[in-house]
Amino acid sequence: MDSEPLGLRQITSPDDVSPELRQELVDCWIEVTNAGGAAGFPFPPIDASTAAPAVDTLVEGLAPETSRLVIASLDGELAGWLNVRRESFPLVAHWGTLHHVQTRTGLRGRGIGAALMRHVREIARDGMGLEQLRLAARGGVGLETFYGRLGWQEVGRWPGALRLAPGDDRDEVLMVLTPL
Repeated sequence: MDSEPLGLRQITSPDDVSPELRQELVDCWIEVTNAGGAAGFPFPPIDASTAAPAVDTLVEGLAPETSRLVIASLDGELAGWLNVRRESFPLVAHWGTLHHVQTRTGLRGRGIGAALMRHVREIARDGMGLEQLRLAARGGVGLETFYGRLGWQEVGRWPGALRLAPGDDRDEVLMVLTPL
């Protein structure tokens, strides 16, 4: 039996996150972090006591104008997700920032991350009226190459900004996608 096509959708309200989806988000975040993913928790291993409050905070902040969750589903299961946010301060309200870009580890290499990134570009431009997107990525794990293939440009680095362990300092890579 063939797999269903990848489903992409956005969530703009806390009321639209079911308990089942919340649990899938928590499970995904734990899986990605514990596999060494740079998705917001620097010191694995983590468990639900760490991930669940972070998911709850993210979900509570969802609002159409300022914060949206973009999810990818495959065969009815969460395959990956990210969060796009805009600041309300007028000086920077024309751009958004991506957070927590992640895909289930067993599904990597199937284009899910790229599909999420293309879809969020449309959402940011057409749904949120944004003109550019920004993100910060952990250096040393190939993320610059992944994002670069999708049109993102590196605009700066903070050398050694991230200390994962003694002697394991990584650059924080600043990237931008403009125009949308």
